[in-house]
Amino acid sequence: MSHSNFLQEIMRRRTFAIISHPDAGKTTITEKMLSLRQQNIYIYDKGKKHDTKSQIKSDWMQIEKQRGISITTSVIQFLYRGIIINLLDTPGHNDFSEDTYRTLTAVDCCLLVIDATKGIESRTRQLIKVTRLRNTPIITFMNKLDREIYDPIKLLDLVENELKITCVPITWPISYGKEFKGVYHLYNDETYLYTSKHYKEILEDMYVVKGLYNPKLDKVIGIDLAKELRNTIAIMKGVLPDFDKNMFLNGKITPVFFGSAMCNFGVNHVLDSFIPWAPIPLPRNTKTRTVESKENKFTGFIFKIQANMDLKHRDRIAFMRVVSGIYNKGMKLYQVRTGKNIIVSDALIFMASNRFQITKAYPGDIIGLHNHGTIQIGDTFTQGENLQFINIPNFAPELFRRVLLCNPFNQKKLVKGLIQLSEEGAIQVFRPLNTNAIIIGAIGILQFEVVIVRLKTEYNIDIIYESVSISAIRWIECNDVKKFIEFKNKNESNLALDANCNLAYIAPTMVNLSLIQERYPDVIFRNISDH
Repeated sequence: MSHSNFLQEIMRRRTFAIISHPDAGKTTITEKMLSLRQQNIYIYDKGKKHDTKSQIKSDWMQIEKQRGISITTSVIQFLYRGIIINLLDTPGHNDFSEDTYRTLTAVDCCLLVIDATKGIESRTRQLIKVTRLRNTPIITFMNKLDREIYDPIKLLDLVENELKITCVPITWPISYGKEFKGVYHLYNDETYLYTSKHYKEILEDMYVVKGLYNPKLDKVIGIDLAKELRNTIAIMKGVLPDFDKNMFLNGKITPVFFGSAMCNFGVNHVLDSFIPWAPIPLPRNTKTRTVESKENKFTGFIFKIQANMDLKHRDRIAFMRVVSGIYNKGMKLYQVRTGKNIIVSDALIFMASNRFQITKAYPGDIIGLHNHGTIQIGDTFTQGENLQFINIPNFAPELFRRVLLCNPFNQKKLVKGLIQLSEEGAIQVFRPLNTNAIIIGAIGILQFEVVIVRLKTEYNIDIIYESVSISAIRWIECNDVKKFIEFKNKNESNLALDANCNLAYIAPTMVNLSLIQERYPDVIFRNISDH
C-alpha cells in the first residue's frame, strides 16, 4: 500500500468511548448509533459474506441481560457516512471502573451521556477526572428530553461548575417532557421536530424547518414556544462562546447536544458532528518516545482481555489498540514483555459479541488476538522495536473474599477458571504460600457476584465465599537479594502469588502494612502491579 493510501485510511478512522453514570442511557445510545450505521455492509471472513444489518446488542453477556447493567466494555466497529468508527461502550457502574479506566487509554475522544432528569451524578464526576488526566476531547449528550428534566440552562451550569469544562451548545431543546417539540441546531440554523414515534434519520419537510425566523416554525411548535426559542438563542449567542475545534481537541470546551436516545432523536446529530470534529488516531507515549499513528512500522498495546466470549470454545480474546502501521494477516509481531515473536493470522474485529476475521487493520482500530494465557493487559507489540506503552493501569484490589468450593474435586478446574477470569483485570486471584486457600480481590462488591455467576455459567463450578481479614495487598520487590530473602523468610505467612506468579504481601490491617514498610525500607510495596 502506498503511503498516501495509508494516510487516507488513518483519516477515515475515529475511535471513542461512551461514558456515563449508570442508567443514563449509554448502552441505549450505542445501540441507536448502530441502527444509523451505513446499511448493506458486508465483512469478509474466509470468503464468506456476513450481513451486518441486523440489530446488535451492546450488552451481550447473559448476566448483563439479566441485571440490565453493563459489566464489560463492548467493542464495536461500524461504518457511518464513509467513516470507520471504533466505538467502545464502557460499564457505568463504579464496581467495574477498572475496565472503563483502561478502555479510556485506548480511545481518542469520549461521548459523555448525561441523564438530564438527574443532572451531574457521582460516577460522571469520577470519569471526567480520568479524562482530564489526558485532556481527552469530550462531546456531551443531554439525554431523556422526552421526560421532565432539569432546566437546560441549569444543566449547562452544572457541567461547567462541577466538571470544570466550558459548554458550547450545538443543539437546543424546544421544551421537554410531554411538551417536547424537538431541537434547534445553532450552526445549521435548522429545527428538527420530534415525533413520539421512533425518529428516523430522514430529513423530510415534515421533520425539518429551515431558519430560526421561518414563519412555518410558529405554526408547528406554536407562537409562544417559537418566540421563547428565538429570545433564548439570541441571549446564548451573545453570552456563550462559539465552537472552536482546537479548544475542543485540547479538552477546553465540550459541544453539547440534546435529545432522547430511547426515541432515537438527536443521536444522528452527534454522529454527524463527531465525524468532522473528533480527532483522527492520536499518538501514544512509551517509556522512551512518542509513537505517531502515521509511522510505517506496526505498534499496538493490549488494554483489555475477555474470557469466554464464545462459550463453545472457551476462548480468551486480547483487545489491542493499533497505534501505528498496518496489521497484515499472518504478520510476525514482537511481544516486548516476553521477548518472543508470534505469528498473528487470525485477528478479529467486533460488533459486540459478533466477530469477523480481518486481513488488515490500521491505526485507531481495535482488534482481537486469540490468547492462550501468554498475553497480559499492558503488553506492547511491535515489529521488533523495544517499546513499552505507558499509562495502562492495574490497581490493587480493595475488597477480599476467600473462595470455598461446593465440590472439592473441582479444585484444578476452579483455579483454571479463576485465572482465566482474572486475566480480564476485573478481579485478581491470590494463592497464599503456606495454605491451599484461594483469595479473590476486587475493586467493587458486585464483582464477587459476577464471579459466582460466570463460574457457574461458563465453567459449571459452584462456589461460596467467606470473609477474610485482609485490609490491603501490595506487590513487592527488592533490589537487595539478601534482604529480600530475609524478608520472605520472616513474613512467609503473609505472602501470596497472584495469577501471574508475582509475589504480593497480604496485610491484615493498614497498621500492619505501615509497620512492615518501616521495618523493611529496602522492600518496595506497590499498589499497582507492573506488567
